[in-house]
Amino acid sequence: MSNAILVINAGSSSLKFSVFRDHGGGDPVVTINGQISGIGTQPVFEAKDAQRRPLSEKSWGAGEASDRTALLSYLLDWIEERLEGATLIAAGHRVVHGGVRHAAPVLLTSGLMDELDGLVPLAPLHQPHNLAAIRALAEAHPELPQVACFDTAFHRNQPWQAQTFAIPRELTEEGVRRYGFHGLSYEYIARRLPEIAPELGDSRVVVAHLGSGASMCAIHGGRSIDSTMGFTALDGLPMGTRCGAIDPGVLIYLMRKGMDAGAIEKLLYNKSGLLGVSGISNDMRALLDSGDPHAQEAVELFCFRIAKETGALAASMGGVDALVFTAGIGERSAPVRARVGDKLAWMGVAIDAAANEANAGKISTDGSRLPVYVIPTDEERMIALHTRKVLTGR
Repeated sequence: MSNAILVINAGSSSLKFSVFRDHGGGDPVVTINGQISGIGTQPVFEAKDAQRRPLSEKSWGAGEASDRTALLSYLLDWIEERLEGATLIAAGHRVVHGGVRHAAPVLLTSGLMDELDGLVPLAPLHQPHNLAAIRALAEAHPELPQVACFDTAFHRNQPWQAQTFAIPRELTEEGVRRYGFHGLSYEYIARRLPEIAPELGDSRVVVAHLGSGASMCAIHGGRSIDSTMGFTALDGLPMGTRCGAIDPGVLIYLMRKGMDAGAIEKLLYNKSGLLGVSGISNDMRALLDSGDPHAQEAVELFCFRIAKETGALAASMGGVDALVFTAGIGERSAPVRARVGDKLAWMGVAIDAAANEANAGKISTDGSRLPVYVIPTDEERMIALHTRKVLTGR
């Protein structure tokens, strides 16, 4: 007999899931992954095994498009039919924001859900959908324990200087501070890097999590020291449609032009970043393939900011011993990594062109003073590990 853990990462119109088997020793092993896409329009369920071979597919009509409870009920029934003697012990959820109080995963309760609802304004693109999936699953299977794994938790023990804005103390005490995000990804990299390069176990590492949402983190000895995202997931690097760091005076200017909070929020979250600068796309692949000068400017700005933030994060740790690229763009975009490497030549970075094009695990040359790695992230595995620990203590 073994246990099984369901991992859920819910978005506005899709729900990604994985099933991990826990045999009592070592890490849980993923056996199934898939998604329900088209929620709100025409849902489609797809599942694959660990070797990415198709297992099942199903679609629904528009009448069932928004019924998350029914969709999750179908998912749970489908999974339980395929557990082959294993017992589903819990569902672990990625929840973007845990606020000031939560530095570790927690078992979900109705009181905690009310608290997490209060954090929706700090992560409006993600938090409502994370919580909607939890509520739908609780309605479909109320007996199944659910665990919240927060993207902010890994950063909660940063030095106070990295968390604090230069604003009146009462606002800081109210919770207006830097939280950082993508914590599950950074936690996985901090766990994985010493396995790949044991000599870096207690070192100072800058990790670039580059995807549609992008951020960077300074990690020293496995701990988060500083990060580019702050109070919300808008801060730091330019992203697919998010602006990244911006002078607060710009917001005052926009308000004086007559824009209200809703309009400013839509501008900064949905119309900025790579999309805003290029006027073409939020997809890095499309921008790299485009001959439009605005597309190339968007790519250049993205790479410039990554290089700039690398220097800032190195300063937060008093130096840097390695650079790691991860997430969609970080793992698969050789041109972006090459451009960033060129901009960091002053730090001793020398990229091996062939290794970089092959998306190799180590892409720096033997003579590079700063080793550079490409490590695929695995947030789902971290959620499974955390969920098991909350439920079983190990």
